Amino acid sequence: MKRADLEHILRASKGTTGETEFIVIGSQAILGRHPDAPRVLRQSMEADIYPKHRPELSPEIEGSLGRYSQFDLTYGYHADGVGPETGDATRGWELRLVKVENENTNGAIGWCLDPHDLAYSKLAARREKDIAFVTALIRHKLVKPSKVEALIGAAEVPLRERLSEAWAICRARAADEGCAA
Repeated sequence: MKRADLEHILRASKGTTGETEFIVIGSQAILGRHPDAPRVLRQSMEADIYPKHRPELSPEIEGSLGRYSQFDLTYGYHADGVGPETGDATRGWELRLVKVENENTNGAIGWCLDPHDLAYSKLAARREKDIAFVTALIRHKLVKPSKVEALIGAAEVPLRERLSEAWAICRARAADEGCAA
């Protein structure tokens, strides 16, 4: 997915729901801070999104813009209508959101997770694809290790241990790939 594709999804989400502000929480949130993110971070052809003030409208996004919808079949990418409960969030994530709004969004605003909060969420999920994503964030220097570690340190103890283990795996893989993080 490219930044223009995310902007299109924001436009279409506005048209579908009548809302103007959306939270983007999945991997394509990287396009908020890094519109030209490396291809390895843009492999997903879906944007996880929900209306900021009316998350209960997410099923409308899913129905109109979701996988196998006419939108998906036409453009080759889609929106997953998710909710605020999707993914693990850090304290204060709302204060670090990255705004996406320009003439291509036609008045829609996308609030994308900051890359550090995105890394935290991916570490919490700890699926192989999430570990690979965070490793790529490190390798391409799109996150500062000290900031990710501060977020991990603020987590509750059981989760902190899980996050720390996943972070260690990502750092080791990045080091193996020739990137000292």
